[in-house]
Amino acid sequence: MSSPAPSSGLHHLELWTADLAVSEPAWHWLMTALGWTAERVDGWDLGRIWRHRDDSYLVLEQSADVRGTRAQRCGPGMNHLALRVRDRALLDEIRAHGPAHGWRELFAERYPHAGGEDHTAWYGEDPEGIEVELVVTG
Repeated sequence: MSSPAPSSGLHHLELWTADLAVSEPAWHWLMTALGWTAERVDGWDLGRIWRHRDDSYLVLEQSADVRGTRAQRCGPGMNHLALRVRDRALLDEIRAHGPAHGWRELFAERYPHAGGEDHTAWYGEDPEGIEVELVVTG
């Protein structure tokens, strides 16, 4: 008899964008660089999906219900998204190429330890102000 599926872990995260054409290229580059796979949903022109090998997925969707044009991470709600990165070499590569793909580095003067001396990470902001933290683990 198999054991039940765990009740913890990320199923999916949905991010809203004011302009998919502006934000999608940055997210596509980042997620595929991290090894996530892009999926297209036929007939859904205002959304994109990237799936991790653990079957969790990230959705980026342009909705008519979006208010404003920039994320407000200092208000109530999500401050940032943190994702694991396999090693420092990939982190350095993402840092080097991120700006060409629409990412603005945050806390550059403290890279790679802006989160503390025992924490190796890169912090970036997408074209609409959504912050991502990429953490080297293991």
